[in-house]
Amino acid sequence: MWKRWQLFHATDFQSLLYPCFVFSSIFGMFPYKINASIFEPSRSRYILLIIIVCVTCVYELTRIYEVNVLNKRKRITEKIQDNFFFALGSFIIIVSSILSGSRMRLLQTILKVSSKLPQKSFEKLSKLIHAKDIFGVIYLIGQLVTSLLNFHKSNKSLFVTAVMEHYITFQILQLNMLYVNCVFILKACFKRIDDNLMILQKLIIKDESHIPSLIYYHQRNPLLLEEIKALRKEHLMVSNTVQMLNKIFSPQLLASFAIAFIEITFEIYFNTVQWKNGLSISLTKQVHNSHIVFYLMFHILKVLLIIWSCETGKNQAIKISTTVHDVLNSTSDENIKHEVLQKNLISL
Repeated sequence: MWKRWQLFHATDFQSLLYPCFVFSSIFGMFPYKINASIFEPSRSRYILLIIIVCVTCVYELTRIYEVNVLNKRKRITEKIQDNFFFALGSFIIIVSSILSGSRMRLLQTILKVSSKLPQKSFEKLSKLIHAKDIFGVIYLIGQLVTSLLNFHKSNKSLFVTAVMEHYITFQILQLNMLYVNCVFILKACFKRIDDNLMILQKLIIKDESHIPSLIYYHQRNPLLLEEIKALRKEHLMVSNTVQMLNKIFSPQLLASFAIAFIEITFEIYFNTVQWKNGLSISLTKQVHNSHIVFYLMFHILKVLLIIWSCETGKNQAIKISTTVHDVLNSTSDENIKHEVLQKNLISL
């Protein structure tokens, strides 16, 4: 059951990831339903997912057979590109369907962990996440329409090929964007922990300098210790969630990076390198083929977005260790130092 949703004004985890969940459902990659903030498997959606995986794999195998056996005119480089795309695309879709149960538990865990975030954090994240998710789908739809128009002029039999290849690209994009969204949310959780540690540091400095040591030890000290224990527990939950996220998404991400690298490399090669009485490189053809330019931009921007989200999340997690050292340096209380030192920092 979906709560009321408003674009760029998220109030919780569900409204923040609403566009991503909707697009994933449309493409058959979201075999869950949400009841009272609990993710549950949906039988009908799982059946749809199985059908999609089977159809996609049959199509991929058929295309691999056509490329390597039936089509004698294709260059070796074109065959290599097609084989990698179809093989890695099948791998991503099969692995993601196998890990759908683990992914559901991950989403439930992130929903629980992020429940402590203030509404302001969700609203700030929604401006980036909603815009990114919607723009990515619109961008690919534009690419699909352009491809269909080009094939309509040249070869109508390639309609199915264009639709299926873009559909596979849509599926891969949604998995990648779900990962990026989860990283952004966990980054916000780390930031909240860091902010609370800095507030505790200010309280410790203020109390130790103004409150008599006996009163501080019996009244304020136990409260501060409880706060630190709560933060330590929260940090452990977020860190474990990060490990779960990386474990579930690593195979698909590696395959996605491989597809992006191969597509960028071969498309640049096909559209800039010419062999005429020796090697010659010409950018004219590449510049005038706007469809290829936008296709390359899509892969480049997607890779950069994933790398940027991971790096910023990692930096936010590492920043906590700096704050911990600041807290240690600002207090002489051994109990507080002991609690702070028990924080096991796990990077993104």
